[in-house]
Amino acid sequence: MPSGPAPANVLSFEDARHVVEEHASHLRPQGKELVEILDSVGRILAEPVLADRNFPPFPRATRDGYAVRAADVANMPATLQIVGEIKAGSEATIKLEAGQAAAIMTGAPVPSGADAVVMVEYTSRKDDRVEIAKGISAGDNIVPSAAEAKRGERLLSPGTRLDHAAIAIASSVGRAHLLVYAKPRVAVLATGDEVVDIDVPPAPYQIRNSNSYSLAAQILAAGGEPALLPIAADDPERLHELIADGFEADLLLLTGGVSMGKYDLVEQVLSEFQAEFFFTGAQIQPGRPIVFGRTPCGAGAHAREKAPEYKYFFGLPGNPVSTMVTFELFARPVLEALAGMQPSKLIFLRAKLKSEIKTKPGLKRFLPAQLSGEFENAEVELIPWQGSGDMAATARANCYIVIPPDREHIPANEWIAVLMR
Repeated sequence: MPSGPAPANVLSFEDARHVVEEHASHLRPQGKELVEILDSVGRILAEPVLADRNFPPFPRATRDGYAVRAADVANMPATLQIVGEIKAGSEATIKLEAGQAAAIMTGAPVPSGADAVVMVEYTSRKDDRVEIAKGISAGDNIVPSAAEAKRGERLLSPGTRLDHAAIAIASSVGRAHLLVYAKPRVAVLATGDEVVDIDVPPAPYQIRNSNSYSLAAQILAAGGEPALLPIAADDPERLHELIADGFEADLLLLTGGVSMGKYDLVEQVLSEFQAEFFFTGAQIQPGRPIVFGRTPCGAGAHAREKAPEYKYFFGLPGNPVSTMVTFELFARPVLEALAGMQPSKLIFLRAKLKSEIKTKPGLKRFLPAQLSGEFENAEVELIPWQGSGDMAATARANCYIVIPPDREHIPANEWIAVLMR
C-alpha cells in the first residue's frame, strides 16, 4: 500500500482537462426519480421525450393576412373574393376555390385549397374583396404539418439539462412529470489549522471557511447535492477519518493541503486509500497545485443502484479564487457526468481587450475580468486583484480573461479568449 504522496505530475492545462474529460466520459449516474415538471428545472433528463402528435398538427399560418392559392396571384395586381376568416384556435372548415381568399391570423390552420399566406401589409380590403399587391410563391408563410416533428419522434434525449426551452418542449407534449437522474452527492472537505467555521470568531492568524460554501454554491449550480464535512485540522489521523467519510459520497472535493508545505498532508493521506493520481498539478494560474485521482471503492461506499468501481476526488488549492476556478475547469465535468449529462468540451468566447495586459509567460492564466459593451460590441478588461486570495475582486468579475502561456504582452483592442463565470 502506498505510504507517501504521489510523485509530481504537472500537466499543461489542455492535457489536464482532457484527462478529466476522458474519465468523466465513463462515469454514470447512480439513480433516477420522477418529479413534477417545474421541479425538474436544472435537472438532467433520464428518459427520452417523444412527440405525442405531429408538430404542428396542421399547416400553420406564420403571418396575419390572407390564405390564397399562389396561382391566383401570379399576375399583379390580383383581386380575390373573401370567403371567410380563420383565427387561431378555430377549425379551418373553408375550402378555397380558384379566385378566392380567406382572412387568416398567425397560428391559425391554413384552409384546404390554399398553399400560401399573403401578409396583410401587402393587401387592401374593400367589402368582400381583397386586392393583393405583391406576388407570392407556394409555401410562403406556412409551416407544413409535421415540419417541426413527426409523431413519435424524439424531441429531448437523456442527458439533456432541463432549461426553459426543454421545459417548453416537455409541456407541449403533455408531460406533467419527468424522469430525471438523481443528484450526485458531493462531499466538501476544507483542511488546515488556519480555517474556522463561519460562525466562529477567527483569531488574527485564522480565516473563515469560505471555500466550503463557495463550492457548495457551485455544486448546486452544476446539479449536485453538497455535503459539507467538518474542517480537517493538520492532523493525519483526523484527516484520514474525514476523507473516509468523504468517500461515502459520489465525489470528494478537498480544499487546501495540496501544495508543497510541511503541513500539506492531503496527497499523503490519500495515498493511504490506495489512491491513483492522474495529475498533481496543472500549468495554470490560479490553481497550479490541483490534484485529480481516484481510489477503489470500499465496503462502505455510498451507492443507490450499483456501486461504481472507483470514487473520484479532487484536491483543490486552498486560496479562494483558486478553489473557484479549478472547480469550474476540472471538477465540474466529473460532477455533470455523475449527474447524467453528456460530456461537453470547454468553449471560450472572444471579446476585444479594453486595456493592454502585461504578464509573465509560462502558465495559462484565468484572471478575473469584466465583460461589458452593448449589442455586438463586447469588450473585456482585467479587474485589479491581489492574487488568488482576493475574493472581492472575483465577486466584481463576471468572467475570466484567458491568457496563453506564451504571451507577455497583449495590446488593447486585440481579441482575447474569455471564460464566463
